[in-house]
Amino acid sequence: MLTTHKAIVLSSIKYADYDLIVKCYTDQGIKSYIIKRIYKQSKGKLTPAFFLPLTQLEITAKYSEKRTLHFINEAKISYPYTTVFSNIIKQTIAIFLAELLTTTLREEESNTPLFSFLETSLQWFDTRSNATDFHLIFLMRLTKYLGFYPEIDTASSYFDLLHGRFTNHLESNYFISGELLINFMELLQTNFDTENHQNYKNKTRQELLDVVLQYYELHVPDYKKPKSLEVFKTIFH
Repeated sequence: MLTTHKAIVLSSIKYADYDLIVKCYTDQGIKSYIIKRIYKQSKGKLTPAFFLPLTQLEITAKYSEKRTLHFINEAKISYPYTTVFSNIIKQTIAIFLAELLTTTLREEESNTPLFSFLETSLQWFDTRSNATDFHLIFLMRLTKYLGFYPEIDTASSYFDLLHGRFTNHLESNYFISGELLINFMELLQTNFDTENHQNYKNKTRQELLDVVLQYYELHVPDYKKPKSLEVFKTIFH
């Protein structure tokens, strides 16, 4: 049966000589597709450039409950990015976030609020000239949809990463305090459109990223460290 869905590309890999396997997060959950002979078509409608990380598509595919790979009949870009793939910093952020989303998202069914969040936040990212802190804000906003966003308590001396809460009494060895706690608390209170947000200095940005990734590692089952992390950190050094 042919069905059309909105989709956000998470990963793509060349298969055999001419085919491409693509994993996407769609408005109906995670789907994997195969595009036959995409590297053979010199003038085909579909090219590998359609399936770069975090590209937003509208996909018409032949779905079968008996298959884990579905055949794409047609795909078109639903939101053409103007800066994400031409700006090296944004491109690096996109690759990093796509890899992290691949290991984080487990949805097999429709989750409209989550898909809408991904769609609109990435469009916001594309329109901003300076978005070097986007990945930090994005990842903490994402925890709301993943189920482990912490409640803010400005009166506490620690944040317990393992239990996901602010506290004055330590219950684990995974915690932050002091200036890092203040910066983390500020991050939690920052939205994409927060007007008075000042970009973090490189050292602070790296420290916050380490905290956020450790938080994910403690709360996401089968979490895998992104392979692109070291390159990502180098860009922001």
